Amino acid sequence: MKIAFQMDPIMGVNINADSSFRLAEEAQARGHELFYYGPDQLAYEEGRITARGHWMTVQRVPGAPAVLGERVSLDLAEVDVIWLRQDPPFDMHYITTTHLLDRLKGQTLVVNDPFWVRNAPEKLLVLDFPDLTPPTAIARDLEVLRAFRAKHGDVIVKPLYGNGGAGVFKLNTADGNLSSLYEMFTGFSREPLIVQKYLPAVTKGDKRVILVDGEPVGAINRVPAEGEVRSNMHVGGRPEKVALTARDLEICARIGPVLKEKGQVFVGIDVIGDWLTEINVTSPTGIQELERFDGINVAAKVWKAIEARLA
Repeated sequence: MKIAFQMDPIMGVNINADSSFRLAEEAQARGHELFYYGPDQLAYEEGRITARGHWMTVQRVPGAPAVLGERVSLDLAEVDVIWLRQDPPFDMHYITTTHLLDRLKGQTLVVNDPFWVRNAPEKLLVLDFPDLTPPTAIARDLEVLRAFRAKHGDVIVKPLYGNGGAGVFKLNTADGNLSSLYEMFTGFSREPLIVQKYLPAVTKGDKRVILVDGEPVGAINRVPAEGEVRSNMHVGGRPEKVALTARDLEICARIGPVLKEKGQVFVGIDVIGDWLTEINVTSPTGIQELERFDGINVAAKVWKAIEARLA
């Protein structure tokens, strides 16, 4: 097959951690051809969805993860699969790429399905499962945020469309910075904030559970660095081996069929203690860590699910 990756600059990836690299590596091992382009090179041209990019070969070489061919323009209707793998911010540029890729429906399989990536992103899809999540509010109204903290005590405040732990703050009941944080966020962004009841269990780790076509395949635990409330590996969280619990499987059984129906083939959910906090569909990570801990080929499971959908 011909496989295109819409992603951030490939020459900057960590070959031992990046999930997009691992997916490309497995596709190449299965005999598929690889094409790479950045989201800025995606275009609509007189009825065609095109991208200017490079046919590539990936390699597990530090500092040189890919060998790129000459830049060419490609009609994306000519490829079999497109991976939507650039990181947020989930802004209008990101959203526009999902609209353009939507136009390939019926011609090319886009993973994850861009319609639902756009309409059910990380911190919004979880709202469909209020009994599985900690108390949550989403608002741009400061009085709503104040009332939520007054009711629930210690809280986590973060941008609604952020990622990688950026802009995440823990505020206890005595913390006087809520108004200042509100002013800072709203001063440069028009998006609302999300506030959740703080879960003390996060000190023991924030579990990333990976689902492939709605089925859980394993998990890693991400333990915050000393003095941190954020467990994201981008900000120093330490990955460690962990087993799926009965509660994890209960959560997956509830959300898995929804993810499969919405074409979300590769998803990473975040679980703290017994609570679901995010459903990551835009550009989830964790494949390589899970493969090292559990000795299973997660990337192969993803490709088998894609090949089954195409069949």
